[in-house]
Order: sequence, then structure tokens, then C-alpha cells
Amino acid sequence: MNFVSRKLWIVGGMGLALSACGARQVAPVQQYSLGVARADYRDYTGAKANICDAEPRWLTDELSAVNGLMTRFLSETEQVKNPQSVDYARSVELLKEASGSLEKVLKVHQNNLQAVQKCGFAKSGAFPDMTKRGTELLEQARARLAEGGQLLALEEVQRKWKEEAPQREQAARGEWCAKTPEVGSTDLYYARKHADGRTEWFFCDGHIVQSAAGGEPTLVSPEGLSAKDRRKVKPPRYFEAAQGYPVEEMDKQPKSLADAAPAPAQSTASDGN
Repeated sequence: MNFVSRKLWIVGGMGLALSACGARQVAPVQQYSLGVARADYRDYTGAKANICDAEPRWLTDELSAVNGLMTRFLSETEQVKNPQSVDYARSVELLKEASGSLEKVLKVHQNNLQAVQKCGFAKSGAFPDMTKRGTELLEQARARLAEGGQLLALEEVQRKWKEEAPQREQAARGEWCAKTPEVGSTDLYYARKHADGRTEWFFCDGHIVQSAAGGEPTLVSPEGLSAKDRRKVKPPRYFEAAQGYPVEEMDKQPKSLADAAPAPAQSTASDGN
């Protein structure tokens, strides 16, 4: 073998060796933040990398970090069905934040947990418990995301109902009230009931009967009533008119997506005279 041939042979061998080394893909580290929680993870499947080539101790840290992130997410959104809780608003905000991003991380984590079971170290150290726990957390986190999606959709429907309620009230007033209604007439033109049970009945003369869920009704008078007009106001008559208003004709805020239908048209008005 002459010098040139030997040189070409050496260079070619080095190229093959480098090519073999280059075939082993490395998954880059990705960072994910949710609220105050953080986790570093790698998408081995997306990078076409073999998770079994990873250093087991580092891989344990990565998988544990995502498990920890899911645990914290579940803990901090636990009160999302309890509007009375002081943590309710925070739970809703975290669900909103997670709804557009967490599923991608969950999918990667699921692929990693499935792939690691084929590794030689899968049954050693913390891997058995970690993969089992991770699978359980994946199911719970996805259920919470689905639950949150329903709640957020309902929240949007309720927000729209509240935003448009004054317009419906004004439309009903224009249809059922005289231009100069008589004070004390108790002509009732519109009623609305909030999802929390609060109810309001609106009268053509500007009075409003309000009642909290299970509470006693109260009468709110319009500003600027003269002493003469105040003498015309008999609260029991307003309460009686409110009590007699047809429940099926109330403008009700949806309590669930199932009853998130358009508000009913005010087809009749109730006259307390």
C-alpha cells in the first residue's frame, strides 16, 4: 500500500467512525414553566434519539421534574369547582395558563415513560415507581385539563350573559313600560337570576327588588324621588309582584353548558295592580 492509498484509507476510516458517532442523536433540553413551577425535559421521540442512551441519573431527574410539575398543577387547581374557596381565582387562572401549553408537555412525557420501559435500567432504581406514578399523574392531569376546559367555556358564556343583560333589560323596558310610568304602580317588566341565586326584578317606575339566594327581598328606590312620590311606594306590593313573576320568563344566567341557551324573550309583563 503506497502512501497516498494509506492516507485515503485512514481518512475514510475516520469518516466512517465519525458518521457512526453522529448517528446517535441527542435530544435538546426544553424548559417549561407553569405558574411558579418549572421543569426541564427532553423530547427524545421528536429528536429521534434513543432514550436508553441517556445517563440514568440525569434521566431520573428529568422525569421526576415533570412528575413534580404535574403534582403541583393538580394541587394548585384543586379548588376550581369551588367558587367559595379563596384559592378559586388562582385555580382558574392556572387552568387558563395550562390550557394552551401543558398538553404538549404531557404528550412528550407519555412518550418518554413508554420508551424508558424498554431500557435495560427500566427495572432498577427509582424508574419502576417513577414511571408508574407518572402514568397515574398523566391521567389525572388530562382529566383536570378537560374539566378546566368545560369550566372555562362556561365562564365565558356566563361573562357574555352578564355583559349583554343590560341590553336585554332595556329592550324589555322599551316594550312594556309607558314613557312616563306612575310611581307606585308596580308594573314589572323584567327579571334576571344569576347563577349564584341572586335575583333582581325591575319595575317601570325605577324600583328594583333584589334577593340573594335564600335571603329576604329588599326594595331599592330610584334616586331623586320626591316626598310625595315616596308616600306612593308600598314595599309589600313590590314584593308581591316580584313573587308572582313567572320563573320560566326570567333571564337566567347559565349554571352549566347544558343550559347555555339564548336568554328567553320577555313575552309578557307582570302588572302588580
